[in-house]
Amino acid sequence: MSLLNLKNLDFEELFARVAPLGASRTAALKLFASVFAHRAQSMADVARARQVPAGVRDWVQANATLPRLEVVERRKADDGFVKYLFASPLGGRFEAVRIPLFDTKYVVCISSQVGCALACDFCMTGKMGFSRNLETWEVVDQVLQVVHEADRPVRGVVFMGMGEPLLNYANTTRAARIMCHPAGLAISGRAMTFSTAGWVPGIKKYLADGLPYRLAFSLTSAIPEKRAQVLPVERTHPLPTLVEQIRAYAAQRNERAMLAYVVIKGFNTGLEDALALKAAFDGIPIKVDLIDVTDPTGRYEPPGADELKAFRDHLQLLKAPIARRYSGGKDIGAACGTLEASQRGGAVLDVA
Repeated sequence: MSLLNLKNLDFEELFARVAPLGASRTAALKLFASVFAHRAQSMADVARARQVPAGVRDWVQANATLPRLEVVERRKADDGFVKYLFASPLGGRFEAVRIPLFDTKYVVCISSQVGCALACDFCMTGKMGFSRNLETWEVVDQVLQVVHEADRPVRGVVFMGMGEPLLNYANTTRAARIMCHPAGLAISGRAMTFSTAGWVPGIKKYLADGLPYRLAFSLTSAIPEKRAQVLPVERTHPLPTLVEQIRAYAAQRNERAMLAYVVIKGFNTGLEDALALKAAFDGIPIKVDLIDVTDPTGRYEPPGADELKAFRDHLQLLKAPIARRYSGGKDIGAACGTLEASQRGGAVLDVA
């Protein structure tokens, strides 16, 4: 009989497993909190959970397990970003990034897959190809390990690392439930963001489930031919179908939809690009995050200051908030689009 992986269960799933053993809802909460809120390091730690019947503790200790990711290394960038390289006992390496905010807290950018199947042309993860989906515990453990070492509280999580989170929907949303639970990591759902390159079936399910987390939509161009050049998902789920889902998202949540727009020198920063955005999103409340492309191969380059300023001027016709997102950790391969389970740059941190 295989052991029960406690890190793979949200609270309701855990309660359903231990209730037949005589555990009350309060006892199940204590067990759940010992795993996540108190970051149990071993089954012995879980067995010490208070207000849990001894028989339940004994059963859990004999029949459950708490796997951990191996931290291969941590690299710190000049701007304070820290990239964690993890290895899993299930196979493969993947990364998470600890992002400092306002010198008071951290947000963690986490991975959902080993590699990625969507093959966005400017993304190093996409060039790796797809190996597998991460299990729930592998998603959560990235954050647990960062929290364990952090000198400031972790107040947010973004699914913007390796992989398309909506292609691993069951595991990523379960991980989010665990991290948002008051007896889990108690991270607000409003501080949790799923980034999608435009996987329409996942967006539809997300909306049908009424999840409390935010979505960020990677657009990069509102001209279908241009978008297809760099985001192959355009050929499977064309822009009009994506726009309709973004419209539904903005209406359901009664807020502006966030469009992530990777700016590429001489490619998607002209007046025609701004006009296409206006036409595609007419009547939809949006906000646009401009992100400099970061391509270690040198094929794609970010626009210069003058080109970017001109594009921002063009975007005024949208009458929508325009922001430039800082993409940190470039010297360690931690910037947007550069995660590839690499070991380069920065200073290697030893927390032993």
